[in-house]
Amino acid sequence: MPNNNPTHRQAVTTADKVFQQLQFAIVEGEIAAGSKISEPELAKRFDVSRATLREALSRLEKCHLIVRKPNVGARVVECTIEGLLEIYQVREALEGMACRLAAENMTKQEIVDMQAMLDMHAKSKALKDGIAYYQEEGDLDFHYKVILASHNQQLIDLLCGQLYHLVRMYRIQFGMNSPRATKAFNEHANILQAIIDGDGELAEILMRRHIGASRKNIEQKIKQLSQNAQ
Repeated sequence: MPNNNPTHRQAVTTADKVFQQLQFAIVEGEIAAGSKISEPELAKRFDVSRATLREALSRLEKCHLIVRKPNVGARVVECTIEGLLEIYQVREALEGMACRLAAENMTKQEIVDMQAMLDMHAKSKALKDGIAYYQEEGDLDFHYKVILASHNQQLIDLLCGQLYHLVRMYRIQFGMNSPRATKAFNEHANILQAIIDGDGELAEILMRRHIGASRKNIEQKIKQLSQNAQ
């Protein structure tokens, strides 16, 4: 039931704004991974009440960007190799499912928008040079739009709500450059074609392979770093 109290609406709006600003700062590394959250400091920085700040922090916890521990308080999540690989395993399964559903549910307009987005990605200099395939967040991100096109609210809430910004945080922390840049773009194009053709089974297989290949690439990088450190 909607609340018509103007004060309540303003408090929610303020919490939303603080949540978005903190989310951006954490994902981009402006607030360092593993750092302690100081409620008094943040309340002063954003000029908000502690209650409003706690509402924003509670939402960040649901997005897995901060963790709370008894007698310790809240901290920004640590970016670990193990955590990254676990996320990719989850993505491999659930985004594959999202692809299958997108092949069944995607609208003509969503297909037009997806194709236009890939055409725009193709013009990126970093991608043309085979150095990196960087995608802006939200509607400019291929994976994000595929998940939305599944029209399954549970998947959308989990992948676009709870895990999406954590995935972006890991990407930024571990670097965007990849020897798979051109190949990854071509895989996106093939996935979209399978969705357009209504072949949900193939779309799911291609997405799982795509994310699996990225995971293997990360594991290879880790092995190389480990060998270089010895």
